[in-house]
Amino acid sequence: MDFSSLAAKYGTPLYVYDFDHFKSRYEELKEAFSGRKSLICYAVKANSNLSVIKLFANLGAGADCVSIGEVRRALMAGVPKYKIIFSGVGKRDDEIEEALKEDILFLNLESEAEMLRVEEIARKMDKKARISVRVNPDIDPRTHPYISTGLTENKFGVDIEIAKKMYAYAGKSTHLEPVGIHFHIGSQLTELEPIYEAAQKVSELLKALLALKIDIKFFDVGGGLGVIYDNEETIVPYDYAQAILSTLSGTDVTIVCEPGRFMTANGGYFLTKVLYEKTSKTKRFVIVDGAMNDLIRPTLYEAFHGVEVVGKESVKSKADIVGPICESGDFFAKDEELAETAHGDLVVIKSAGSYGFSMSSNYNTRPRAAEVAVEGGEDRMIRQRESFENLIALEKDFLK
Repeated sequence: MDFSSLAAKYGTPLYVYDFDHFKSRYEELKEAFSGRKSLICYAVKANSNLSVIKLFANLGAGADCVSIGEVRRALMAGVPKYKIIFSGVGKRDDEIEEALKEDILFLNLESEAEMLRVEEIARKMDKKARISVRVNPDIDPRTHPYISTGLTENKFGVDIEIAKKMYAYAGKSTHLEPVGIHFHIGSQLTELEPIYEAAQKVSELLKALLALKIDIKFFDVGGGLGVIYDNEETIVPYDYAQAILSTLSGTDVTIVCEPGRFMTANGGYFLTKVLYEKTSKTKRFVIVDGAMNDLIRPTLYEAFHGVEVVGKESVKSKADIVGPICESGDFFAKDEELAETAHGDLVVIKSAGSYGFSMSSNYNTRPRAAEVAVEGGEDRMIRQRESFENLIALEKDFLK
């Protein structure tokens, strides 16, 4: 990919997405489940650009959404309503109402209290709400604690005993229709055993519910498949699928999978230009025009991203790559072996296709970056760079 030409054409900081990579990742995962009814629901939170969602919708994907805004994005991008799932720990009444009005596939419920709110709203609307319950199987996902979701100490889902009560209640309700069962133990999973253990636990509950004539149609295994940022050993999609399918013998449910990072992370790049270098007694700093507001993963998760200085092969020395924001946490890499740089040199930060732009902000009144897609050798803008005027649009009329 010609990063220099893209930076010259669109400016920096800049997100660049390889749509051909995105497609191949979708097809790889879909093929892994080819022996069984399956629905791949792209996790919109990973990269919520409308063009990215549309790319996956055109391939046949659904959408896993965690806000009504994401549901609206999915619908706008062409995802059929019967392929949209609304998840998330805290759904407002108006969000639940809109989701029911849009008649999406189902709502993933995370507590008894939420179930009762959904039932009440459905009753007022004279509707029957299709639901799934997120089961917390209390399995250690062996990932970063901030992206672990399957332990009892995490805020997500309910334990198996509470789930049984919820399904029993929902099965008798005139305004709830339990159609799915769901678990998701964490993100950036690189070991198969915790996934298998979770699937085994939840499949036992599924079979018990089916025996009680609760007609569960969807077995939602969540997402979380890890990718390579540094030198991780990752899970082969076929092995992932086989581990899950091995727990479902004797059932005829549709497997629902909710990948996000797996589909987009390694196909995204963040381009930023060097402003200047400086050195202290003990440190070399390479100061760039991108910042933590653009890509917060390194400071939030201590996440590693591969770094390349385009066209520079000179002798390398250790450096911190830092941005202009007035925070010590404003960095992309620390003690990275880096060639000597000069003003205007282009730095590529790799594996930035997930939780990059979607977690960006306007901190320090910094406009967010532009986004560009590259597909079949052609590049195109899919989100223009923000301007100062965009940032103050909702404030300026209130100046007194």
